[in-house]
Amino acid sequence: MGPVSIDTSHSGGGIRAGKVRTLVATLAIDAGRAVSLADLVDELWGATPPDNVLNALQAHAARARKVLNERACPERAGGILRSVLGGYLLEIDPQCVDGNRFLRLVSQGAALLPADPTRAVELLETGLRLWRGPALIDAGEGRRCRGAAALFEERRLTALEDLISAMFLRGGEAQAIAMLQQLVAQYPLRERFCELLMVGLYRVGRQGDALESYRLARKRLDDELGVQPGALLRRRHAEILAQDPVLKVPSALWREPYAPADTSLLSA
Repeated sequence: MGPVSIDTSHSGGGIRAGKVRTLVATLAIDAGRAVSLADLVDELWGATPPDNVLNALQAHAARARKVLNERACPERAGGILRSVLGGYLLEIDPQCVDGNRFLRLVSQGAALLPADPTRAVELLETGLRLWRGPALIDAGEGRRCRGAAALFEERRLTALEDLISAMFLRGGEAQAIAMLQQLVAQYPLRERFCELLMVGLYRVGRQGDALESYRLARKRLDDELGVQPGALLRRRHAEILAQDPVLKVPSALWREPYAPADTSLLSA
């Protein structure tokens, strides 16, 4: 996750040519499935395709095939990027793509909350370690790559929320609170981080700090967006003021996990 790269046991590294990089990234998003010529043209050139655009696309595909074959294991050389009727196909297991591995790992981790928070932490941390920077940052401005990048970033933030919930559940309050304080500063408008921080602070006996976190969040939302905190954040605030016992039960720390059935980026 991060800049587009091809890494195998034989070789690895980025892709110098921008259009080739975009082509490989677009095909990797749909690894194992054909992408139409029209979709590839739109991703590479948008509304301003060159003259003889299919010839240009064929030339970039030949360069991409050369890069892929140079870095592939000998038995796969020549068969990774294939031309099919009406498009191109990157013939690899989708789980060879870091983005799909990330989605699978964090989905599995979320599904284990609250039954096995220790295993959930292991899976979520393994998924988050795949990140080396903003996803697909150098893959161009096409709709498929930008859509995939937005999905990855949202799932990364959700995975951080799940990781912190799991850390609380297995008794790692100090580390979880420290992480949340950094995340609240980095993403001040993401209310879930503030909510978790408020609950975590209250659970370790820091009711005043929890209320102050709410006050700061409310001020930021009002100053920057002219809105009040969402219903859940307001409810947590009321529960803290009332010292509601619900804040001490484990269910105060997790959300309903997203459905883990589809963990690949099959479309963008």
